[in-house]
Amino acid sequence: MPSQPQKQLETFPNPNPGRDYEIRFECPEFTCLCPMTGQPDFATYRISYVPDARCVELKSLKLYLWSFRDEGHFHEAVTNRILDDLLLALAPRRMRVEGDFAVRGGIHTVIVAEHASPHEPG
Repeated sequence: MPSQPQKQLETFPNPNPGRDYEIRFECPEFTCLCPMTGQPDFATYRISYVPDARCVELKSLKLYLWSFRDEGHFHEAVTNRILDDLLLALAPRRMRVEGDFAVRGGIHTVIVAEHASPHEPG
């Protein structure tokens, strides 16, 4: 049975919780719809984080990002939503989500949303 988009982010225990290390993902096939025109928006998402107790499972991340394909979102809103959902699932020490959207109407947009836990330097 083929995979379907989903909002559920699966996690697994961090194999090295006593060490700070960075995990980075580049997701070049993100799409959503412009809420004003209904036209598709294309972006590359770059996600980096320092895990605490949990790490995100990659297939679930792929299916999660796919779930935005037929939804209308402003670039700013969807980038912050992705950060919020990942923070809720993982509670990382630090996280950065960057949405690098393809040029539309002569404008190239990059949205960056970041989080550092209270016990970590910003």
